[in-house]
Amino acid sequence: MERARPSTTRRRFLKGTALAAVPYALLSDTRAGAQALAVDYPGAEWQAASTSNYTVSNRPTAYSLDRVIIHVTQETYAGTLAIFKNPQKKVSAHYVVRSADGHVAQCVREADIAWHAGNWSYNTRSIGIEHEGWVDQPSYFTNALYEQSAKLTAAICAKYGIPKDRAHILGHYEVPGTDHTDPGPNWDWTRYIRLVNFA
Repeated sequence: MERARPSTTRRRFLKGTALAAVPYALLSDTRAGAQALAVDYPGAEWQAASTSNYTVSNRPTAYSLDRVIIHVTQETYAGTLAIFKNPQKKVSAHYVVRSADGHVAQCVREADIAWHAGNWSYNTRSIGIEHEGWVDQPSYFTNALYEQSAKLTAAICAKYGIPKDRAHILGHYEVPGTDHTDPGPNWDWTRYIRLVNFA
């Protein structure tokens, strides 16, 4: 004798009950609220870069992490996110910080290698943070940008045991072989490192 199939309503109820018993962390990222699970830094917004613009990895197992590299976008916040999403651009950073309010977007997982430094060795061992603005326009370097970026950098340093000093928190211009000048002469390194250490 064949058993009757449960009604659609009953199937939905049973499926919901089964899902309720599964630990939240094991559910697929396609479920509502998964955006919060996708970011490495609490409070960041997930804005995924194109997979054509970074290298999938398993850091810090595959490569040790011992640097944070500070960048200035030379572009708007929205424009930077669009560039990172464009598979033809071949560039990305782990994070982007908005000028007006210090809002943080994460574009590449910290375990993966963002293409931000222009030097493969530095890419493999660093987290790249872009800051909205232009090197010759210090008005973009707002209190909110400095403060939120410093909190992000402090959290990264704490997570990976990176010293919170200028030998390990670098400007893009300090990467060997680069032709970039960011974050530029208007970036207040003394203030920034102080904020990182106070965060």
